[in-house]
Amino acid sequence: MTVRSLNRFIKAQVASFLSTIVDFGITIFLTEACGIWYLLSTSTGSVAGGITNFLIGRKWVFKVAQLPPGSQVIRYMLVWGVSILLNISGVYLLTHIGRLNYLLSKTLTAVIIGIFFNYLLQKQFVFNVRYEGRNT
Repeated sequence: MTVRSLNRFIKAQVASFLSTIVDFGITIFLTEACGIWYLLSTSTGSVAGGITNFLIGRKWVFKVAQLPPGSQVIRYMLVWGVSILLNISGVYLLTHIGRLNYLLSKTLTAVIIGIFFNYLLQKQFVFNVRYEGRNT
């Protein structure tokens, strides 16, 4: 791993952490303060966190904000949609079947999916400039 790729990975983890704060903050607020079902809260938090992550990733992590956002948005939404389904499924399985607290379930699921799915696909597919100019 080069210094540049390590730097990008660390920035991506910082962006992920900030997005997670948004995600978890909304999830906890909706579940605990508003009494909304934890899976609906998880979904809403994931959407807000995803938007946050896209904006930070585009501008700061992968530095592609000078490019038109259209194709990046489409690619991000594809990856993000699968990520949301994986997160919801993981939280459901660990909470409902595994009987873990929903926050622990959400944390474990988010870390695994964040590193092994989201980061890799954002780096290789979403924010990779070789996909610019192709019709998606």
